[in-house]
Amino acid sequence: MELLNVLEQIDEEAKVIQTTNVKGHKAWMPKRVVFTPDAMDEPYGQQIFKRAQALNLNVELLKNNRITGLRGATDKETYKIAKNTLAIVNAPKSAFNLRPIPPSADWQFHLAEGCPAHCQYCYLAGSLQGPPAIRVFANLPAILENTIKFERLNQITSFEASCYTDPLSIEHITGGLAKTIRFFGQRAMSHLRFVTKFDAVDHLINLEHNGRTRFRCSLNADAVARRLEGGTPGVADRVQALRKMALPKELGGGGYPVGVVLAPIMPIPNWEEAYTDLFEHLQQNLNFETDLTFELITHRFTPGSKDILMSWYPNTGLDMEESTRSTKRNKFGGIKYVYTREQMGYLKSFFEHEINTRFPQAKILYWT
Repeated sequence: MELLNVLEQIDEEAKVIQTTNVKGHKAWMPKRVVFTPDAMDEPYGQQIFKRAQALNLNVELLKNNRITGLRGATDKETYKIAKNTLAIVNAPKSAFNLRPIPPSADWQFHLAEGCPAHCQYCYLAGSLQGPPAIRVFANLPAILENTIKFERLNQITSFEASCYTDPLSIEHITGGLAKTIRFFGQRAMSHLRFVTKFDAVDHLINLEHNGRTRFRCSLNADAVARRLEGGTPGVADRVQALRKMALPKELGGGGYPVGVVLAPIMPIPNWEEAYTDLFEHLQQNLNFETDLTFELITHRFTPGSKDILMSWYPNTGLDMEESTRSTKRNKFGGIKYVYTREQMGYLKSFFEHEINTRFPQAKILYWT
């Protein structure tokens, strides 16, 4: 099939591998890259193998499809080992039964699971089982072809690709995000969505996305990002990446629909001033007409995620005091700690006012 040929080509992107961006932020380089036999049977798995070799990474071909060697003597040691491991595997059959993900998109699918960043509020804590190694799916062509089955008749269907990973954070090794953008660029009624905290977007600028991929940038107040988002580019660098992707093609940009995911919103000391600075910076850099959305997500945590995060970051300054929060229960009886109704109301009013005033053409997709 033509689409599969697009996915399986090695092309020039495998020859020119970007390891740093123009600001000098170093791309993540795992200390260990392991390939399962199933992954090596896939043409895309072989492409990743060649890219990893070109980067002089420590590559290991496993004898079976089981990933071992991820646990250390302590939780801290296990975290360190896992976060430095990239495993190339095949997604299980269950990954082909897509699940809805309101309000973000109609469906979610996964290029990978896990993220090399060190965000102390990590939303993956408690969502993924076992040590937090990064797993990339070598059967990506089949995963993408499977999304066609979930397209709605005569309606645009949206697909979220970043529920369990930051796809741009590993793109220099995998090339999978570019392949995914090209794939959706050829689907008339399917739109791709992904969000990132990373900024190495130059190789995405000239892809034929045909307006069917929305590039979303995860941003926060500078004080939050510097304190709690380890291993990621600074906020200013991310905003520059957002500008590059949003600029019209005739001005040298990518011409993508774009979005800002403000998450997790926190009422830190002097938070109005801190977030006002962020909005002013955004306004200065998005000073042209663009298709722009906002998603507003306040900080929340569960008892289980708190335990995991405290084992990963025992000295964190992240506020996870249950006594100052309200509780919400899901349909299964699980507890989530959120800000009080009064705090939520004040925060929501501030953010909606700033966005509506500075970006009157933008859409606020949801507040949560």
